Amino acid sequence: MAGNGKRVVVAMSGGVDSSVAAALLAEEGYEVVGVMMRLWAPGRPEENRCCSPQAVADARRVCQMVGARFYLLNFEEPFRQQVVDYFRDGYLAGRTPNPCLMCNRHLKFGMLLNQALALGADYLATGHYARVDKQNGSYRLLKAKDPAKDQSYALYMLGQRELAHVLFPNGEFTKQEVRGLAQRFGLPVAEKEESMELCFIPQGDYRQFLEAEGVALPPGPILDEGGRVLGQHQGITNYTIGQRRGLGLNGSQPLYVLAIDKERNALIVGSEEKLGQREVWAREMSYPVGHPPAAGLEVTAKVRYRAQESPAIIQPLGDGRARLLFSQPQRAVAPGQGVVLYRGEELIGGGIIEAAA
Repeated sequence: MAGNGKRVVVAMSGGVDSSVAAALLAEEGYEVVGVMMRLWAPGRPEENRCCSPQAVADARRVCQMVGARFYLLNFEEPFRQQVVDYFRDGYLAGRTPNPCLMCNRHLKFGMLLNQALALGADYLATGHYARVDKQNGSYRLLKAKDPAKDQSYALYMLGQRELAHVLFPNGEFTKQEVRGLAQRFGLPVAEKEESMELCFIPQGDYRQFLEAEGVALPPGPILDEGGRVLGQHQGITNYTIGQRRGLGLNGSQPLYVLAIDKERNALIVGSEEKLGQREVWAREMSYPVGHPPAAGLEVTAKVRYRAQESPAIIQPLGDGRARLLFSQPQRAVAPGQGVVLYRGEELIGGGIIEAAA
């Protein structure tokens, strides 16, 4: 059998993707151990979508069905520090952070992977839609078979050490096929709906969450590019780059948020054509092969999870930074989001956007 009795820890969420991953690995002959991370949420941890009582019960039931042990591990404090505080501080600084990237970097493929290996596991598996390939002694991170479900964007921080010890069983299947597998295995979560909201914001309103965290900033001016005051905003944490609605401005043409000026507590607005930017600078760059590519390499890149890939040229700058020059202007590039680079189906790097022009 493919697994040959090797031990794999499966990060369980109680959803269909991680459940099918566990069932597939058990079927292939792995010794499966299911683990769920108990994460922080305002009020009580049970309010976190990823580890609600129902999610725990579903994950435990699936593990029983596939013959796996199940453990619930307390990751509340590191999640609060590495993910929630990062999210809060990003908005406080006028950025639009993606906390899921930090959860993958520090918790799932950091602490959880390390704990799995320390407990004698050979691999950590998740329900992500992505693939790992070994070529010429080096591991490559590839897009999933299903382009509509590909989640490689959120995994750009994985290096050779991580890729040698991770499994993504769902990467070869479409979402529809995964649901079909869940039905074949008789899993009780086969028809369970997915949630696209942040797991630690139960009501889905990040503004209300930030206000409860004491991050609500005072009102300030809305300025045009020339510095003329057009109106007043209700706190910069309520806005993001590219936003049009909720500005309360009257004019002959629609206006969009072009920039958030934390120092002046101001929003800079302008016409839609001003949203396009060709140069992007990123920090905290990661490269799966372990080193930056050659300067001037032609890649395709996406400036947020749902963005389309666009041709660009990368210029590594040293100190974990890089500059990207896109062939076409990119709309609404938001500092704090991830920018991820590809060559065909292979993910070659990614980092956090710090500026654009």
